[in-house]
Amino acid sequence: MNQPLAYIHPEAKIATNVVVEPFTTISKNVEIGEGTWIGPNVTIMEGARIGKNCQIFPGAVISAPPQDLKYKGEPSTVSIGDNTIIRECVTLNRGTALDKNTTAIGANCLIMAYVHVAHDCIIGNNVIVANGVQLAGHIVIHDHVFIGGTSAVHQFVSIGAHAMVSGGSLVRKDVPPFIKAAREPLSYAGVNSIGLRRRGFSNEQINDIQQIYRILFMSGLNTASAVDKIEIDLSPSPERDEIVNFVRNSGRGIIKGYQKDAD
Repeated sequence: MNQPLAYIHPEAKIATNVVVEPFTTISKNVEIGEGTWIGPNVTIMEGARIGKNCQIFPGAVISAPPQDLKYKGEPSTVSIGDNTIIRECVTLNRGTALDKNTTAIGANCLIMAYVHVAHDCIIGNNVIVANGVQLAGHIVIHDHVFIGGTSAVHQFVSIGAHAMVSGGSLVRKDVPPFIKAAREPLSYAGVNSIGLRRRGFSNEQINDIQQIYRILFMSGLNTASAVDKIEIDLSPSPERDEIVNFVRNSGRGIIKGYQKDAD
């Protein structure tokens, strides 16, 4: 299954039915799971952990050392979950000692062409990152997030589950779960109701989420007071608790509330 024009280090652990196309380089201390296809002209460096049935397209560089002056060569990894697609010229940098020495991408993700994922990023399952997105270090992206093309995300930002970020966005603050984020500066643009329905959320759940965000973003209360009101006025639910915990634990603060477009 391996082309003679590819280089595979003898210490790399490659499953027997992996396809490696010509002119690809695979270093030592690499593990690749069953059914994965590695396209031509791919570079996979030390510390890569690639799951089953993945696809890595030409020009991708997986597990390059971090572009971080604090990095001193300590052992670290990039992990890619099963069934994830990495498109052309994507760059994934491995982790540093500041976090857990790893950069991680979950299962069933689509990382489109020319995306950069910097050191210590943690990306959940079923995430779509569109063309040209640039992720700085230490970013956390939860499950079922969509990030529009050419967006740039600041280091240490978190993006909550089921959120949708508009293309071309500058993401400087945390984006809470279940919402759409758009405009400049990035702000709340409504609940991601279409995405939630596609994933099996009921109308009642979506209505409850909308009520939470009316209080958080449209009541005129500051964030702390709005969260307190949400806990007092609304019945507990997994969605309410996820939103409250996300906002309370936000390291960079959350994005702005709804902003009317200028005339």
